[in-house]
Amino acid sequence: MAILSRRATLTASSVLASSLLLTVGAQAAPLFAPGDLVVSYSVYQGTASTIAVGQSLPNSNGAVAIANGSYPNVFTNSVPDGNFGITSPILLQDVAAPNQITATSAPTFNVTAATGITTSFPSKSELAINLSADGRTLTLGGYNAPVNAIARSNANTPGVIDPTNTDIATPTSRSVVTVNANGATTVTNTDNYGGNNIRAAISTANGIYTAGNSGNGAKATDSVTTPGSTGAKLLATTGVQLVTPGTGTSIQAGQYTGAADGYTLKDNNFRGLTVANNTVYTSKGSGSNGSNTVYQVGTAGTLAAGNTSISILPGFPTAAASTLTCTVVNCTSYFAPFGLFFANSTTLYVADEGFSGTVSDSKAGLEKWSLINGNWMLDYTLQNGLNLYSQYNVANYPTNLDPYTVGLRNLTGRVNTDGTVSLFAATSTNSTSGDAGADPNQIVSINDLLSATTLPLTEAFATIEGPQSGVVYRGVAFAPVPEPASLAILGAGLAGIFVTRRRSRNSAA
Repeated sequence: MAILSRRATLTASSVLASSLLLTVGAQAAPLFAPGDLVVSYSVYQGTASTIAVGQSLPNSNGAVAIANGSYPNVFTNSVPDGNFGITSPILLQDVAAPNQITATSAPTFNVTAATGITTSFPSKSELAINLSADGRTLTLGGYNAPVNAIARSNANTPGVIDPTNTDIATPTSRSVVTVNANGATTVTNTDNYGGNNIRAAISTANGIYTAGNSGNGAKATDSVTTPGSTGAKLLATTGVQLVTPGTGTSIQAGQYTGAADGYTLKDNNFRGLTVANNTVYTSKGSGSNGSNTVYQVGTAGTLAAGNTSISILPGFPTAAASTLTCTVVNCTSYFAPFGLFFANSTTLYVADEGFSGTVSDSKAGLEKWSLINGNWMLDYTLQNGLNLYSQYNVANYPTNLDPYTVGLRNLTGRVNTDGTVSLFAATSTNSTSGDAGADPNQIVSINDLLSATTLPLTEAFATIEGPQSGVVYRGVAFAPVPEPASLAILGAGLAGIFVTRRRSRNSAA
């Protein structure tokens, strides 16, 4: 009888422990497992009725739709309207196992459902995600617009209206979203990047740094310098911005003025963004203005506080973007940097988006740079396994539109204890779909020997997430760790369980 009583007591304690665990889990269980890879992606939501053939598009030049809203042909509407795009949800997936993201799978976290912020589905330069400097949050950028809104990525913002902008869609705020491990979010709406894209964001002790570009109108906006004028506002809201979370207040973290083409607005058309060694770095890899290269924002070792200079990292290309061309016999000078990852203070990996054609680009893929005597030197470019320029088949997708990989976009990595670096990236593509940004792309990974300075012949990319019809992969980052308060709650709960069980054992002794 006594034994049965002790068993009954232990059973009751176990029930109490289970109940406590469930309670703690409901309050503090993280959505993401620390150390796992998180992928940002989007799934097209439109149908044939989203757009009708002949429908007027929000373009002041009078463009009309040449295709209905059915994917993927809907994006041939970029032919009559270069601003064409459709908003879609921002989704995050904890990638615990390969090939688990599909067009119908439930995301780990639906950012749009939680915040109302969306992305522009075919805008290939958008939706980078970055782990904050303290490891507590993921940060990304998007639009304060509903799903299936047309042409918002080139619309003006509510507070900065450019009368030369040919996109006359509803003015739309570019928004910054932070997400912690438990799914709590903060949204900051800004007037930055009017007429163009917000591309990346990262949280630091200084605030949130963002990268993007402003201006979708005439080049003449650069010459307008009257304080408070449209041109002056556009110049103040482009490039790398420093945003105060939750307030919308922002200042320009820095500006690049080294180009000689007289078009400062587009010279600051930045894409990649990272913070390493307490320094902000960014990249420019598109457009025919300025220099497509890698930049440092402000002084090394100091987070830029605003109104500082942006300079090209020593050793990186300085040529004018307008001179970068690829021919059948020469594509060695072309440079299209995107994502950045510092393995240490002297080793930098650069994702190169590659040339959007069929010509072999020697820099497309993943470049490894080393700092030697104050200058960065290109060691080699990893391409093996990317199968560059080879079309791949996508299930439930028109074979005549099959895409092919031309390089890499967003990037993250980590240094391992065995002396290797694990690197993860989203691929860039080209196709005849009408808008390569809407192509089904891939998430790939590779391990590189950190100490290597010549190309290791045995290293090759592997596919983590394969192409899916109606899905575009955008950003990669490692999962945030739970907030200290959540850890404390969980710890207290587990301690209570331990004490209950210990007392039960003592009473049974």
